[in-house]
Amino acid sequence: MPFGLKSNGLVFGCLLIIWSSLTSAFGLYLQNKVAKYTQQREAVSYFSLAQLTYPHLSIVFDSAISIKCFGVGVSYLVVIGDLMPKIMESWGVQGGWWLERNLWITIFMVVIVVPLSYLKKLDSLKYTSIVALFSVVYLICLVVEHYIVGDVISEGTEIDVWGPVSWKSTLASFPIFVFAYTCHQNMFAIINELKPNEVDGSQTRQSNLIIRNAITTACGSYLIVGIIGYLSFGRNVNGNIITMYPKDSISSLIGRLCIVIMVSLSFPLQCHPCRGSINHVIHFLTVGISSSKVRNSRDGYTTLQSDIESITSITTDSIQEDSFVSTTPMEGAQDTDGHDPIIVPLTSKRFYGITTVIVVMSYLVAISVQSLEHVLAFVGSTGSTSISFILPGVFGFMLIKPLDGGPLTKLERFCKWGGLVLAIWGVVVMVVCLGATIFLGAKH
Repeated sequence: MPFGLKSNGLVFGCLLIIWSSLTSAFGLYLQNKVAKYTQQREAVSYFSLAQLTYPHLSIVFDSAISIKCFGVGVSYLVVIGDLMPKIMESWGVQGGWWLERNLWITIFMVVIVVPLSYLKKLDSLKYTSIVALFSVVYLICLVVEHYIVGDVISEGTEIDVWGPVSWKSTLASFPIFVFAYTCHQNMFAIINELKPNEVDGSQTRQSNLIIRNAITTACGSYLIVGIIGYLSFGRNVNGNIITMYPKDSISSLIGRLCIVIMVSLSFPLQCHPCRGSINHVIHFLTVGISSSKVRNSRDGYTTLQSDIESITSITTDSIQEDSFVSTTPMEGAQDTDGHDPIIVPLTSKRFYGITTVIVVMSYLVAISVQSLEHVLAFVGSTGSTSISFILPGVFGFMLIKPLDGGPLTKLERFCKWGGLVLAIWGVVVMVVCLGATIFLGAKH
């Protein structure tokens, strides 16, 4: 974020941070609304919504999600391999196995990444996620503390107050802002795992609170680090502000460790949606959509057969051998009105098989490459844009309808047409980010 402000100026850069938070929050809000309006709140997924809109393209959507999540997960392992040898050097290690990047990737895979990747629910990752958030808090405090003490601020630091600095620098840094809030791949799983209660209210209300709190916290964190980091180093700031602090400082060393801990604990959050999307792709290739008996519900949506009916297509031996776990809901879940949610069953055998393939392939790619910057730039420009803006916008525009059969309310009209605008915005973002990657060499 300090580098993003350097490329755009202090004021204009902050506006980009805030604008990106609003567009991402609206995409999350539309995901929550669509889950409610399609009566899929306990079984909603990109696959289930694609079956209601463009069923033949569902494999494309889930393929994009799985590739994006896989690529990001691999990048986390690459970060571990890059940082741990430098941390060991800061501790005085001069050579040997402890400076081998592949050794550290292997250690973190065995100790942290693999065990957490086999957990079946996002809720199971809440305690490790708290540890990762403490790492983020420490990094924020590190940036603030160095600025207050003034031990890294050099005289004559140049600051561009208003901005933008240039159209080229703005376009090259644009992906930093728009993808900083990408969490949409896990939103549906969160919605499905929430349970209504008297204290917190309905799933929809709880989800809206989660969206508001998460985006607000992220936006505030980005503004704090971006502004203070930019004021500390000015035009000299680079893409990773932590590397600009004294390497022999204990606080900086802990900061690098925090980054390693954060990315290692974040890998399972990418593995979870990646596994679900791969399961959807396999289901599409093996079962397809033509073999499913389609019916029309009373609210006008076209849905697939119920989970219980679809499971009958699987052999009896498989049913007896495996317990079904869903990528998001439980078997046979139904909404309050008794509609059958669209559920793709995930057997225990397939769950462990897909997870094993993901972690093994991630490990092999991570130890084989030194950098994924350009690959991730293309993956982010297409996959992240699709799941953050284009698909939520399209789903919102096509699926939001009056629940009572009457005319659209003002909020429903806003969500419907706002979804169309968000989808168009997503196409613009995709074009700009791909252009920045191809012609301007953007790597973020």
